[in-house]
Amino acid sequence: MSPRLSLALESGLTLSQPVSVLAPTSDHDLSELPRETQVVQPFKPFHDHFEAQGFAATPAADDPCQDAIVFLPRAKALARALVHQACHRASGTVVVDGAKTDGVDSLLKDIRKRVPVEGPIAKAHGKIFWFQSDPAAFSDWAAAETQQADGFQTAPGVFSADGIDPASALLLKALPIKLGSRVADLGAGWGYLSAGLLKDDSIRALHLVEADHTALDCARANVTDSRAQFYWADAVTWNAPEPIDTVIMNPPFHTSRSADPALGQGFISAAARNLVRSGHLWMVANRHLPYEATLSDMFAQVDEVAGDNRFKVFHASRPRR
Repeated sequence: MSPRLSLALESGLTLSQPVSVLAPTSDHDLSELPRETQVVQPFKPFHDHFEAQGFAATPAADDPCQDAIVFLPRAKALARALVHQACHRASGTVVVDGAKTDGVDSLLKDIRKRVPVEGPIAKAHGKIFWFQSDPAAFSDWAAAETQQADGFQTAPGVFSADGIDPASALLLKALPIKLGSRVADLGAGWGYLSAGLLKDDSIRALHLVEADHTALDCARANVTDSRAQFYWADAVTWNAPEPIDTVIMNPPFHTSRSADPALGQGFISAAARNLVRSGHLWMVANRHLPYEATLSDMFAQVDEVAGDNRFKVFHASRPRR
């Protein structure tokens, strides 16, 4: 089990079913919890990780529970929203576990101003503490139902929640007028690139693939064109329902907290797998990320077509099988 949670249970913390666990990642070991424990995780790879272990995994939940465990994300607004959600749903104990790098010390200080706290227990560069649920004490921590970024709907915790990502803006500007009739946006986020693409009347179908369920809900609100199709899926393993003429993408390069260029390399492989033999990939990436070798392995033609000191835009064509 996750070391701080295990230590807390040994130190007197008791949990009663139904228990709901909010936002654990694959780094968190929940193996000693009963399998009827609900795991709320909107990120598809983490959701599938816990579902494969037999937990009742769901991307979102609002049903009552007895006790709740919150694993802190790095985004402060999302962390507060999760504490509010836990208090709203739980009638008993709310447990908060987080690393120092996720702001657990600051959050603990803020929560202590509102309710009595038990613990805290420090271990492995983080802390765990718990308190009795008090929805009224955290009513002002509720996430806004909608959040606007340059006219688009976003949500706390999603990528580029406060505004258009400059790399995506650079990619959109570099795209040709015509992309083909069947296009896929891998890692579509809240839909900025797809919204721009659908100004092209020649596109017959646009497939938005996004692993973050919350971001995909925002994309549904931002991209209302009937040609858009939405998939809550890991882009690395996604298989298109039809041959794809063009893939566009601004792939993430963080899994949980660690920089992971292999994630973007997996996106490149997925693009090559789903494209027709004459297909095209348009991709933007941070300049320091080493994607050139993978692109050359996967495509017969690769060119850097735009960029600046921070980002580079690639056009790759003719995927290798």
